[in-house]
Amino acid sequence: MISINSIKNKILIFAILATLIPSTGLGLLSFWQNEAMLTDNVTHQLHTLAVDANRELEYWLEERIEEVRTLSTSNMVLNGLTHQPGASSNRSQTSQALPHYLRLVQDKLNPLLQLAVLNPSGKIVASSSATPAPVILPNPWSQSAIIDGIIIEPPHWNQSYHTTTLTLAVPVLSLENEILGALLAVIDLDTILPSLKYTAKLSPGDVLLVDLAGNPLLGTHHRDVAFTPIARQVLQRLRIETGKPLTFEGHLQNTVLGLALIPQTLPVIVVVERDRAEIYAAWSAFRNLFLALMGGLTLLVAIVAWRMGHSIVIPLERLTSAADHIAAGDLAIQLPVVRRDELGHLTEVFNQMTGNLQRSHDEFKAASQTLQKQNKLLETLSITDSLTDLYNRKKLDDILADQLARFKRNQRSFAILMLDIDRFKKLNDTYGHLAGDQVLASVARTLFSSIRNIDFAARYGGEEFVIVLPETTLSAARDMAERIRIQVHGATYQFNDQSIAVTLSIGVANSHSSDESADAVLARADQMLYEAKRSGRDRVHCTD
Repeated sequence: MISINSIKNKILIFAILATLIPSTGLGLLSFWQNEAMLTDNVTHQLHTLAVDANRELEYWLEERIEEVRTLSTSNMVLNGLTHQPGASSNRSQTSQALPHYLRLVQDKLNPLLQLAVLNPSGKIVASSSATPAPVILPNPWSQSAIIDGIIIEPPHWNQSYHTTTLTLAVPVLSLENEILGALLAVIDLDTILPSLKYTAKLSPGDVLLVDLAGNPLLGTHHRDVAFTPIARQVLQRLRIETGKPLTFEGHLQNTVLGLALIPQTLPVIVVVERDRAEIYAAWSAFRNLFLALMGGLTLLVAIVAWRMGHSIVIPLERLTSAADHIAAGDLAIQLPVVRRDELGHLTEVFNQMTGNLQRSHDEFKAASQTLQKQNKLLETLSITDSLTDLYNRKKLDDILADQLARFKRNQRSFAILMLDIDRFKKLNDTYGHLAGDQVLASVARTLFSSIRNIDFAARYGGEEFVIVLPETTLSAARDMAERIRIQVHGATYQFNDQSIAVTLSIGVANSHSSDESADAVLARADQMLYEAKRSGRDRVHCTD
């Protein structure tokens, strides 16, 4: 894992960031501007295409309406709907000639798939087709329909003709503007495709006519391509945001950028679209090229930065490693001086520093050893009696306080032996204080050799000693006191070739749950010691 704390990595990261931040910022700004310009340009093209397609559709529809209206005023249509009393032969001839006339007109007008003449009740009088398309006429016709009247059936896929058709119906009026009937025309909507394709060539994009439910009617794509209906949500957005570009799934199941216009004269929606991937192909290629250049430049900068960092960091790593050795206690390390720059000078100064540290360390080590010996001696002197090498009175107080605290916690009693050398004053008076000191030291050695490792022996003062027996019952303490008395009584003490008899009086006491301090136990032991002396000395007295 890369450590950001490494100088080499910091140099590398700085170089990469110094390259990436400005170039990436400028690149992103350029991409955003290019994308915005590209989107505006495509939006303008799509809007132009939608307007042109809508205009072509309206022109085409006006031509079809004008053709049907012109046919509705022809004498043949008027005569076919006019009833002339007493001229049945003429009516018969007219009824035979009208279908023929309608077929001739249909053949001449390519968009027409069917023409039919209907009476005011909607019954077909004549038709160019054996199966005319049904139509529902308004009854009665409105006054506006008499003047501008036209019925447009929404375009749909016609199974009979296998194409998308548009049905028009215009009223046939007499000279007195009375409605005689209607002329019905079924028109092939595919005939507008050449105009739409020509328009799509002038402004890149695809044109699609859909009904108000979003079902495709026709488009500038080849007929073999399967169209899919536009999703209801997308269609609703296109109808609400008319003329505004949206990104959605197109009729070829691809992501497109498109917009819609709704003609005023025809119940369809004109949708124009362009494949989004095609629009941004060049932009994507430019982006990929930019990313590749950025990657190559970053790699180059990283290599140069790594080499520079390597030339700086390797000597620093040697110095760091040497400093680690010094921190671990190896002060004899020396580094070779292989450079004549700042790092080389730093290495020379480092070698001088390590030499000085080695000399200072040796001096400090010697002083530290001396000081440790002194401290150890001081510690020993602070807790021991200098004559007997047993614990002193201060240490004894700490031991007793600790034993009482343990007893309060775990209820395991401890015992105290208070010992006194019998007739010690007479011994001093008879043999001198040097003999008395020698007897004290000898008795202390006997006491120390008689107790356990967990026991404590201390000089209480003068010729009195105290032994603390942790976790010891009164009976066991009494037995140990008796053994100690016998050992001291049976020992021989020499001073200036003279034998000195020494006996001990010992008082024994143990801790009670009612003891508030260790002094209470010590007082009971002292009382037993007094009883032993009063009873004749050289004996053990116990509290029970």
